Amino acid sequence: MKGLAAILLAGGVGSRLNILVRHRAKPAVPFGGMYRIIDFTLSNIGNSSMTSVAVLTQYKPLSLMDHIGDGSSWDMSGRSRSVKIFPPKTGEEDWDWYKGTADAVRQNISFVNSVSSDEIMILSGDHVYHMDYRDMVSFHREKGARVTIATIPVAWEETHQLGTAVIDENNRIVEWEEKSPKAKSNLASMGIYVFDRQYLISLLTESKEDDFGHHIIPRALEEKVVYAYPFDGYWRDVGTIQAYWDANMDILNPSSGINPGSWRIMTNINTGGSLYDRPPVSVAGRARIKRSIISPGCTIEGHVENSVLSPGVIVKAGASVRNSIILHDCIIEERAHIERAIVDKGVLIGTRTTIGIGDAGIANAEQPKHLYSGLTVIGKRTIIPDRISIGTNCIIDPMLDACVFPKEVKSGSSVTCSKP
Repeated sequence: MKGLAAILLAGGVGSRLNILVRHRAKPAVPFGGMYRIIDFTLSNIGNSSMTSVAVLTQYKPLSLMDHIGDGSSWDMSGRSRSVKIFPPKTGEEDWDWYKGTADAVRQNISFVNSVSSDEIMILSGDHVYHMDYRDMVSFHREKGARVTIATIPVAWEETHQLGTAVIDENNRIVEWEEKSPKAKSNLASMGIYVFDRQYLISLLTESKEDDFGHHIIPRALEEKVVYAYPFDGYWRDVGTIQAYWDANMDILNPSSGINPGSWRIMTNINTGGSLYDRPPVSVAGRARIKRSIISPGCTIEGHVENSVLSPGVIVKAGASVRNSIILHDCIIEERAHIERAIVDKGVLIGTRTTIGIGDAGIANAEQPKHLYSGLTVIGKRTIIPDRISIGTNCIIDPMLDACVFPKEVKSGSSVTCSKP
């Protein structure tokens, strides 16, 4: 399988992640303590011995491009293996923002034409999973397929967000629905495709259609050449606040199926303040840590339970963090209490402040589809003052100063850049 090539789509806005993507692309969102979401796909690429990868960026690409660098962190740098980053073409006279996944590949068809492999993979940069792509390509060849889609059974209530397939006894896809409100099948696309390279070129050059799920797959289906590759491992689309929190919590559950260490997930330790030059974890004598991930550079003097802490987090004496995700270099002052919160990088939480305590049944008034289960999200580099309370399902904007806040932020409320 020498010379297998891939296109990694990493340009989506990811708006359902709310303020976590205000200043970064979705694949660049930190995950699991010391990783970023895109690390899972990049590591799968490296571990599958792929030789040529094009990463298509678009929305807020700078931190993502810096993180990927030359690909050496995933063993994708050298004479025989390479990662090429294709920055957004917005602003050039003959180009516009990508209109869909197929349009993104079409606008970079020169890469597809340049590689020598018989097949080319189309991958997404915003899913958490572990897969050896060589197995999927072998399946593709054995079936004599022109298109193969990785599939996994999902809960029926999730099918309206995904493409779903009806298959025959030979795993050939006989019917396809894209984000149907009443899907006939719960066998869902994982957003992972293998195409015969020349067939992909013909599909993209003979049409101007924009999206694989809505347009290209139904067109290929007419020729009866599309197959479903069955996958039974851990896979999660972390495109919502709830799914992102769930997947992080899954790492703390040994029976969940996610294990970045045994999966050989790699990251760039030299960017984003992740691991490079971080001191060891410091745990004070009275600190308590239970079922949590504590990354290098953290200082724990208080209580941390069922939580994921990225590098450099400080939890001071008498403070508690439960069921939460705390990103890089946050400071939790003395006797502050945090419950079911996602706290972005560089946030200061004041003394005796409480976050995430209240009626979890009150959805966020401005974004009820984003925050409805009791989670509260704190934006990057915000300063939260001493002795205030912030309820559940709250959104606190990035870069806010302490003077913006009222003494109480009620459940379901949002604090924005304007003063109350």
